[in-house]
Amino acid sequence: MTQARRFEFTVTEGEARMRLDLYLAAHKRVATRSQVQRWIEAGRVKVDGVPARRSGAALRAGQCVEVAAPSEAPRRVEAEDIPLDILHEDPELLVINKPAGLVVHPAPGNWSGTLVNAILHKLGGVEAGFDEQRPGIVHRLDKDTSGVLLIARDVATHGRLAAMFQKRQVAKQYLALVWGRVRHARGIIRQPIGRHPTERKRMTVRTGGREALTRYEVVERFKRATLVRAYPETGRTHQIRVHLASIGHPIVADAAYGGRRRERPLPIERQALHAEAIEIEHPDSGARVRFTAPLPDDFRGALAALRAESESAA
Repeated sequence: MTQARRFEFTVTEGEARMRLDLYLAAHKRVATRSQVQRWIEAGRVKVDGVPARRSGAALRAGQCVEVAAPSEAPRRVEAEDIPLDILHEDPELLVINKPAGLVVHPAPGNWSGTLVNAILHKLGGVEAGFDEQRPGIVHRLDKDTSGVLLIARDVATHGRLAAMFQKRQVAKQYLALVWGRVRHARGIIRQPIGRHPTERKRMTVRTGGREALTRYEVVERFKRATLVRAYPETGRTHQIRVHLASIGHPIVADAAYGGRRRERPLPIERQALHAEAIEIEHPDSGARVRFTAPLPDDFRGALAALRAESESAA
């Protein structure tokens, strides 16, 4: 008989009134919503020791939710010949310009078509010591964020790069198009970031969150938006998106953090955030190196539309 994977959670005040299936799906290490619903039907989910009957049951603070999920054999990630926009390549490093829409890591329900599938093909397999599901990956970009991404070609390089990120020795630079006219030419956002209390797939500025710091400067102002350059000094999940939204300037087309407000839309269908450059000490030579990625067409199109608006209003 297959041994179940067991999870146990206590509902917090902030999570009260969430649907049971959404509550469990928000915990990424558990399962997708559809999987959770099947487990509820199969009697694998209990609330306060009683088998749950409805996926839509509203939870109360303090309730104990237990899950006995069927164990899954580790999924082998296959190499796929997916084209990569390579910015730099040497024996230690592969630097790519990740397009918006490309997922970095495989996950349940999304085992193919990811950057990792492409990397496995490019590297010709997995070196001993690499995590097979994220070979060479030392940092990530959200699915709909474009730009520079570093990949280690061997385990030793991976370790050196990981240490640089941990010690904050990596300089990252992003371009973000945000709604509204940012008042100050430059600024610092120093606000802790943590998981949203009720929407578990989102992050938010909150007391008790992890330290987070983003510097920014205005590049160009438009009638109803601003192009800013952001320099995150920490690496929290969704940091730039959350921080800019927290000062009243969400990134254009960022549905998760207010970027689809009442403004007339622009010709870009994903958050207007681009990892423009990254600077590190080369893991082999020790020389300071900088890699940059050009703006993609959709971002350029949004800027062109804003410039046209400004000219017509002049």
